[in-house]
Amino acid sequence: MELSTREKEIIEIVKQKQPIKSTEIAEILKINRATIRPDLKILTMLGILEAKRKVGYYYTGRSLLHILGSYIKTISVMEIQTEPTVVEETTSIYDGIITMFTKNAGTLYVVDGKYLSGIVSRKDFIKAMIGREEVESLPIPLIMTRMPNIIYLEPTESVYDAAYKTMFYEVESLPIVNKEIDEKGNQRLVLVGKVSRTNITRYVVNMGENTE
Repeated sequence: MELSTREKEIIEIVKQKQPIKSTEIAEILKINRATIRPDLKILTMLGILEAKRKVGYYYTGRSLLHILGSYIKTISVMEIQTEPTVVEETTSIYDGIITMFTKNAGTLYVVDGKYLSGIVSRKDFIKAMIGREEVESLPIPLIMTRMPNIIYLEPTESVYDAAYKTMFYEVESLPIVNKEIDEKGNQRLVLVGKVSRTNITRYVVNMGENTE
């Protein structure tokens, strides 16, 4: 999203003359007040300007980048999540490799019934294949990342949280889970979705296209 030249001019006028009424802004720009009404509406909706009745417009000090950053903190990861590629704990390393490439997945999520028990990345498979010839018979749990080392998201977290975690922990994707107590009284993670760097990038690109 990019502000128009006139909207940028309005921001600079408000910065210098605040508080300032719409009629005064229009006079400075030498155009009709009705012409700038849509611009003022956009700028106030974005939070860049604040309008006070009978007083005029103020500059809030918030940049467009700051506003967009704040906005993605309000968007749930469930709005951009996709279906994870899942395999059972009984899957062999070889079958896991086949699944990853046939599904074009960057990460496999290993489950025990409905519960998430581990994660396997492409790097994990590469490491497993070096110097090993028995990958067809070895079970995938031997190379997966287990709890408490699994980085995950919960449905209440935001797109910003997902972006931060993928960057900070340097992972390609994150599982979205609900926490549940099983019949033995242990806390388990129920896999409900996943968010990848591609999901996040696609969301940001679509947001930009939709606001042009």
